[in-house]
Amino acid sequence: MKRMLLATAAAVGIVGAASAADLRARPVAPVLPPAFSWTGCYLGGFVGGAWVDDITVTNAYGQAFVLPANSWSYGLDSSFIGGGTLGCNWQPIGTPWVFGIEGEIGYIDLSGSASVPFGPNVVFASASIGNTYGMVTGRLGYAVDRILFYVKGGAAFVEESVTVSHPAIAGVTPAFVATVSNNDARWTIGGGIEWAFANNWTLKGEYMFIGSDTNSPCAFNPGVAGGLVPAGNYCWNHSGFDGISTAKIGLNYLFGGGLFGGGAPFARY
Repeated sequence: MKRMLLATAAAVGIVGAASAADLRARPVAPVLPPAFSWTGCYLGGFVGGAWVDDITVTNAYGQAFVLPANSWSYGLDSSFIGGGTLGCNWQPIGTPWVFGIEGEIGYIDLSGSASVPFGPNVVFASASIGNTYGMVTGRLGYAVDRILFYVKGGAAFVEESVTVSHPAIAGVTPAFVATVSNNDARWTIGGGIEWAFANNWTLKGEYMFIGSDTNSPCAFNPGVAGGLVPAGNYCWNHSGFDGISTAKIGLNYLFGGGLFGGGAPFARY
């Protein structure tokens, strides 16, 4: 009986030692850090600046005298911009690509003027862009965890106004004021980089270019009896700047994004 008990105890001890050795040898599954997801809608604000190239004006009255077109240029002052952003992202699970759509509305105020001699008086020209603008764009990004590199493009809505005026010249031409304003849809393209410094807060830096149209304000000159400038409709071509450049920094709050699956860690075996 003693021998049977000793043999049983020895067998149990051998099995226990083997089990303990097996537990020590089995690798512990590493716990990976939570995965960040850009999926979700966001709301934010931004501040920055805007600027344009010089504008060139061609004086139609010079052509009335069968002379070379009288042209001159002037610049617009740069402008502060600021406003709000609303958008949504979708990042398919397991991929770094982020797809989204974004709307933006903000303040902008670009303006400038110049004058040139014409006879004893001057021709005055001015242009203004603003005071508000908007964008609706699609966005394509590539995420490296909490850093998102993206490009975006779509439509922009900017109000532009240009004016040309001239005082009366006795015996030559009456006074005139020619103005044209528009708020057409323009194309816009650009990109930026966004950093999720907290689970639901992101900081971005962005550049966007807004295309612009050439404007031609026109005025009808009834003419002056015996005047040097014949009666007719005269238009002054405003051109030269390709579009509006904007640069901004922004802060967004991301709803529903952050840690994937509510922050649950993933274990890989």
